Amino acid sequence: MEIICGTKNRALCHANETLNLIGYVSSLIIIFFLKVEANVIKGWRLWKEKKALELIDSSIKESCVISEALRCIHVSLLCVQQYPEDRPTMASVILMLGSEMDLVEPKEPGFFPKRVSVEANSQPHQCEVSTNDDLTITSLDGRDGMTLVSQGGKFELGFFSPGNSSHKRYLGIWYKKIPIQTVVWVANRANPINGFLGILTMNITGNLLLTENGTETTFWSTSTISQKQAKNPVLKLLDSGNLVLRNEGESNPKAYLWQSFDYPTDTFLPTMKLGRDLRNGLDWRITCWKSPNDPSPGDYSLGLVVRDYPVYYMMNGTQKVYRSGPWNGLYFSGFPDLSFTYVFEDSFVTNKDEISYSYNTKLDSIIARALISQTSQSLTSYLWDDNLQNWKVSASTPGDVCDKYDLCGAYAYCSVAESQHVCQCFKGFSPKSPEEWNSNNSSQGCIRDDPLSCNVTSTDVFVKYTGLKVPDTQHTKLHENINLDECRNLCLKNCSCMAYANSDIRGGGSGCAMWFGDLIDIKLFQNGGQDLYIRMPAFESGLQHPHKQKVIIVSTIAASCATLLLCVYVIYRLRRNNIEKSNIEEYVNDTDLPLFDLLTITTATHKFSSNNKIGQGGFGPVYKGKLEDGLEVAVKRLSNSSRQGMTEFITEVKLIAKLQHRNLVKLLGCCIQGEEILLVYEYVANGSLDTFIFDKTKSKLLDWSQRLGIIFGITRGLLYLHQDSRLRIIHRDLKASNVLLDDKLNPKISDFGMARTFGGDQTEGNTNRVVGTYGYMAPEYAIDGLYSIKSDVFSFGILMMEIICGTKNRALCHANETLNLIGYAWRLWKEDKALELIDSTIKESCVMSEVMRCIHVSLLCVQQYPEDRPTMASVLLMLASEMDLVEPKEPGFFPKWVSMEANSQADQCEVSYDELTVTSLDGR
Repeated sequence: MEIICGTKNRALCHANETLNLIGYVSSLIIIFFLKVEANVIKGWRLWKEKKALELIDSSIKESCVISEALRCIHVSLLCVQQYPEDRPTMASVILMLGSEMDLVEPKEPGFFPKRVSVEANSQPHQCEVSTNDDLTITSLDGRDGMTLVSQGGKFELGFFSPGNSSHKRYLGIWYKKIPIQTVVWVANRANPINGFLGILTMNITGNLLLTENGTETTFWSTSTISQKQAKNPVLKLLDSGNLVLRNEGESNPKAYLWQSFDYPTDTFLPTMKLGRDLRNGLDWRITCWKSPNDPSPGDYSLGLVVRDYPVYYMMNGTQKVYRSGPWNGLYFSGFPDLSFTYVFEDSFVTNKDEISYSYNTKLDSIIARALISQTSQSLTSYLWDDNLQNWKVSASTPGDVCDKYDLCGAYAYCSVAESQHVCQCFKGFSPKSPEEWNSNNSSQGCIRDDPLSCNVTSTDVFVKYTGLKVPDTQHTKLHENINLDECRNLCLKNCSCMAYANSDIRGGGSGCAMWFGDLIDIKLFQNGGQDLYIRMPAFESGLQHPHKQKVIIVSTIAASCATLLLCVYVIYRLRRNNIEKSNIEEYVNDTDLPLFDLLTITTATHKFSSNNKIGQGGFGPVYKGKLEDGLEVAVKRLSNSSRQGMTEFITEVKLIAKLQHRNLVKLLGCCIQGEEILLVYEYVANGSLDTFIFDKTKSKLLDWSQRLGIIFGITRGLLYLHQDSRLRIIHRDLKASNVLLDDKLNPKISDFGMARTFGGDQTEGNTNRVVGTYGYMAPEYAIDGLYSIKSDVFSFGILMMEIICGTKNRALCHANETLNLIGYAWRLWKEDKALELIDSTIKESCVMSEVMRCIHVSLLCVQQYPEDRPTMASVLLMLASEMDLVEPKEPGFFPKWVSMEANSQADQCEVSYDELTVTSLDGR
């Protein structure tokens, strides 16, 4: 209705009229929120008096088709009827919009009155604007159930009482759809309201005020907005969990007057920033709750310390507990595992306006948060697990004892082995206090065995250490525009420079960081970490022995040559596979597809046991597996010798990684590890459709209503591919064996290895390499290599006829009969004997009119010329309605290939194999 009228539902404003748009259309009487008198609504009269055309936006009156606009208004009113049982389903909406069928008269709509707050000096006819997601100068009181929900329904703003503190009320934001109430932001965390009389309002300057009803006590306010800044301010809760104030109509969607993300509490959400707003002087820092029952600020916090090489510290009051290490372009030096590339995207920004770190999930379906806790004394990252219906820990910082700040003192590093931490001095250093060191008190650190020679002979050298969390950057100098060699020379010239490293490790490294003073808080990682070059006197590095140096050099060269030859041999043997594998990895990375560990898959499939094998295709074998959480999966394993499989793998990943539809099989992830290349799908319990309809015993399990449901499901899945997915996808190999049935016999289209995409307005493609299955190919594709959505429609028509008849298209066997199923059906149709096609197992359960309609539509789908075939949208419309159907034209089909034995009887026939898949057929 908003699209037709060009007016927001809750923004209609006339003299003496404070109705929403639907109210204007439907002529209801509403009671206004703050004692506004009830008014008779004019809109219902517009519809009843045949004046609905007055609703049409004036800017489209000249271009619109009046009958279409009226139909849309009619359908809109049917959709907003008060009672859910009166409203149509979306399938019916598509049907009503796409046909000329008669529509029932709409009943009165159900809608919510607009909430209006009238200032004391407002004009009698003044109208405030408010929409479902932009709340203007209204009030939210402390009664349970009164909340503001984000547009996508992800977050909710309202009043709550944490834990067992029922007498204390806080204004907060929490996840809307998660059964465990998880609060992510609190406004009045240090100043609770006692009782249920809290109310949130907006004052004349546009600031939010949290007060107690009946008093002037302010418990919290934004207090940052001036009246000059605020021009018709609106309040909006975003799906990111950010509560924002902005001016309505502002062209820049991120031009906020105020936002809750500038004032975080204990939770770090995706797209939120931690760091410093240098322009406005804001400290984006998270601070824990004092206890689970008390959201007031606790002792632990995480924030940025701005310096030449900025770094994040976790603090316990004023004491440093943990240091993140500086950002090195890929991750924080102290937390290399932070980069979960298959789940998150990281961003670190440094400019004149801000220094900040933020992250985001790669998939909207992933729900993530990070929480700093007084109880755990850590920052913990969580992912929501739908199967367990609980939060699952993905990472925690500090992660082990070695993460404790400055645990080993100066010039020493900490490493973890077998759950025990060990402090060790760097080479050329010894414990400052051996007695304390041997007593496991390493806080005094280490000192040099020999002094540096910088001030005497300038013969100091630098020793390289790898896999480290670089030292604290409290006394560090950063040079972003020089390379590592220049960095070394610069450090060597300054006797106070104790170490250097690349400031950015991407692309082989760039930039320069130099450390002055003692090197503290260093950790050695088993995996990951950075290179650090520590200054040492030359004789400590072993460079004073020329003969030994020559021996080392010669040995090193010899070993390097041998290694090089071995590498050349290996590269020669594996080059092609590596190139193909890198191409696959590139595609997988582009699609953000979750990656499974090979051990997880081998365990799930019992090491790809033959007992777990459930299928075989051009890609390779398919295995059933069960993950640790109990989820059953189907694993496609790429055959090493399958060139076709490699192509199909890339195609399948590209096309369906992000497709989500109940009638498409769901791709859960993949595994590319060693020689193994695997696709992991949801397991569909009942297997493929062909095992039911073509089996004399199992076909009895599918009555007519179930078969009709399967036909509708395939229709909706194919319609999604052709019309509603991100790209227009042509399946090119739709057949019974590529339709899977779940435990409720819902169909799911599978096997997209041969699919192709169309972009923009493209409607047809051609190929010299025809792929697919004989018996299902459209004639223009099999002969000329031309494919389009109408090629899939042809295959669908074949499949629908097979479901009705219980017979394969190319397996029909009658005496002296060389027609395939479609040819046979066409002959019976012309002879008015189409009922003879019906599978004998469903004759008693079927509704003849429905079956005849399906046969009719099937024949329309398999007509010879693509332009005569309907689209899948029209197929759905024809199947779901009683509209008159045109007569089908002769189908495009091929005679069945028959092999007659020399000694066979005249009526004996040998059935050819239906599932013959064509991998290359030149159509020219």
